[in-house]
Amino acid sequence: MNAAFTPKPRVLVVEDQQDIVELILVHLRHEGFEAIAAENGVAAQQELSAVLPDLVLLDWMLPGGQSGLDLARKWRAAPRTKNIPIIFLTARSEEIDKIAGLNSGGDDYITKPFSPAELMARIRALLRRRAPEQLTDPVRVGELSLDASSLRVCHRGQELTLGPTEFRLLHYLLKHPDRIHSRANLLDKVWGDHVFIEERTVDVHIKRLRASLREAGAMIETVRGAGYRLSSKPDC
Repeated sequence: MNAAFTPKPRVLVVEDQQDIVELILVHLRHEGFEAIAAENGVAAQQELSAVLPDLVLLDWMLPGGQSGLDLARKWRAAPRTKNIPIIFLTARSEEIDKIAGLNSGGDDYITKPFSPAELMARIRALLRRRAPEQLTDPVRVGELSLDASSLRVCHRGQELTLGPTEFRLLHYLLKHPDRIHSRANLLDKVWGDHVFIEERTVDVHIKRLRASLREAGAMIETVRGAGYRLSSKPDC
């Protein structure tokens, strides 16, 4: 197990003022984020098309004809980008401007000049509301146990090796045994509801998880037409 269990949140900064961009990028990276920048709408769209960020910091006034409001409306209307958290960062401080920004699809609105500490706090607060469940406590079902602090999985005294995603998936299933979980629910709870992944991806990771669990893999049942369930029955 390694640091891949806690990937850095990816933040896209859409801003054309270089001094502000550099200030934000420095603070984001210092706080453990992966930060990238785009100076206009075209560049921002290219970044989103390549890799979906976890959050967008979006300036209202941008060069090139597309404003931040235009981009927010466009992204909210597209299925792939409609759930990306957006924070407007702009010098427009009138109440009517804030209302327009939020109505266009913004989740939060910060005016310039701003406090970097407050900006980081706002980013973390917004991501917490959209993040997958965290690995915090040890869990056990029958003879299968998972310790999140040591990143260990054991079955009948034998330690098992799991990949990062399979580890998170097992942690969630162990915390909610005997329940049927749809693929969409597992995506939201394990990957996070701001991540764009096809539902069939869950099937691939369930298959890997079963293989990694060896004999204990039989505990994970497929419920036809509904999803998956981790059974606590002693004969599994």
